[in-house]
Amino acid sequence: MNLYAGPSAYGAAVSDAVQTAEPQSAPPRSAESGRSRRVSRPTAKATEITDRFPVVHLNGGPPRPQARFVAVAGNIGAGKSTLTAFLASRFGIEPFYEPNDANPYLPDFYVDMHRFAFHSQIYFLSAKFRAHLNLARLLDANPRTVFVQDRTIYEDAEIFARTLHTRGTLSARDFETYDSMYRGIRDTLPRPDLLIYLRCSLKGLQRRIRKRGRPEEQAMDPQYLKDLQGAYEAWIDAYDLGPKMVIETEQLDYLRNLVDRVDLETALEELLHR
Repeated sequence: MNLYAGPSAYGAAVSDAVQTAEPQSAPPRSAESGRSRRVSRPTAKATEITDRFPVVHLNGGPPRPQARFVAVAGNIGAGKSTLTAFLASRFGIEPFYEPNDANPYLPDFYVDMHRFAFHSQIYFLSAKFRAHLNLARLLDANPRTVFVQDRTIYEDAEIFARTLHTRGTLSARDFETYDSMYRGIRDTLPRPDLLIYLRCSLKGLQRRIRKRGRPEEQAMDPQYLKDLQGAYEAWIDAYDLGPKMVIETEQLDYLRNLVDRVDLETALEELLHR
């Protein structure tokens, strides 16, 4: 069952990754940002599944009996689509990609970002909300199926729109309106049983973006990517919705390196209870 249009074929994703020798990420998306939750954070405890992939559980507790909803997060070029396809193939779980319908505001946004930032972000928020609702229905209807999602609504909201606001592209009034809408729907959605965050240095991201050669990414302002990187690191540090695993992808090659692949599979098998 291939859910939504997107990089759905594992073979194609692996082929792309091997050709570039770098993990690939999903088709470019503009996203949205919401207000960081200012609540007291629960105690976190790191549990070593393997030496390379520690998992942080809230309040020192174990993960749920089976991680049925796995989310993959990371900056542009971090390798989200490649890992999603790898997990789907290796563990026989269902990949869940972002809707691939074209944002009608995106061409105008690239021409006049200040004028069309709000329109574009609202469109993406709506599309991601519909996708999450569909995922929630699938989780309810398929109690024995594990789903892996490439990028979350939290990133759309907590990273991209917040960064646009911080950079002055999204006005304070528009950001507050957007943020209010996001917070209104956030808590109605199922939370990931496990969040996998892919970390890569800024230079590594830039190298991967150059190699994959997407035209719309080649003109990206380097400072914008740096701003996103800072927002991602702050977000993952504060993330408190469930267990999280941080994978350093700079030197990780689980597609071609047997040791890397075995270590990663061992870590995930413990969490997925496969």
